[in-house]
Amino acid sequence: MPIVFNKHIDDQTILSVWKIEETEAQLISGLQLKQHELDFISSLNNGKRLLHWLSTRLLLRTMLKTTEYIDCRMDDHGKPYLVNFDYEISLSHSYDYAAVMISRDKKVGVDIELMKDKIHKIEHKFLSVGELEQKTLDRSTAGLYVCWCVKEAIYKWNGRKGLELKKDMFIQAFALQENGVLRAFVDLPEEKKELSASYFRTEDGYMLGYVMA
Repeated sequence: MPIVFNKHIDDQTILSVWKIEETEAQLISGLQLKQHELDFISSLNNGKRLLHWLSTRLLLRTMLKTTEYIDCRMDDHGKPYLVNFDYEISLSHSYDYAAVMISRDKKVGVDIELMKDKIHKIEHKFLSVGELEQKTLDRSTAGLYVCWCVKEAIYKWNGRKGLELKKDMFIQAFALQENGVLRAFVDLPEEKKELSASYFRTEDGYMLGYVMA
């Protein structure tokens, strides 16, 4: 299992990224799956979706360094959680990569995406007029993917349906780097919150954004 990135963000929080090179059978051999999980993966009809599901679970098992069965489920909002381990988790995947973030004491969110030029055609769907009017907001392909990944990470961090990327989140203009930190604001039902979000770009054209708080 080639983990290409592993970062202890603090004493309680870890982010790992894994390049998926294994077959379905190889991934399954590293997992302990109950019947409801076997029934679920049998419905995925093979392909990338199945590899993504299996790889995030195997990466999660590797990060937790356990031989115990890991009961990973989704709540009513689609947020993953662990039944038998006291961790907050976030999962993401895109093409050949899987990413997992875990923390004992903070909510977390992570998103990874393969960068494509077509994002320029949909920037208005996830960036507000106010964001687009910021003269120093980097609107290159990489800059737009920073915004996209950070907003998706915030959505996962919040873990509740109803939050809108364009309406409820605001990315403050930033100077694009290979890896960096930016400020983001999110309008939650109970408060408006400022978050510090991080991002980095891989050598083979992926962007990853993550947040914890």
